[in-house]
Amino acid sequence: MEVRTSETISVTDIQRRAKDIFDRIDNGEQAKYVVLKNNAIAAVLLPADRYEALMDELDDLRIGAVAAERLSSFDRSKAISHNDMVARFGVEEQVDQ
Repeated sequence: MEVRTSETISVTDIQRRAKDIFDRIDNGEQAKYVVLKNNAIAAVLLPADRYEALMDELDDLRIGAVAAERLSSFDRSKAISHNDMVARFGVEEQVDQ
């Protein structure tokens, strides 16, 4: 992982300056902190919205990979029509009025 010196912080510094560190993350002064423990990367501290965006993107990529795999092995001869699916599973289509 490529890390800038300005992004690194030790566990000890977090303990000593937690309020300032979280304020800097919260107000956008600092995009992330790479937390070092015994001079090795232990964690990455991100704003919650950035973390959520990363997790959403990862989920989208996983769903895309599953969809691509399913499409590559799709057998049209085994597909059933919408009407057959409704008849088989008793699902009725609802239309909002």
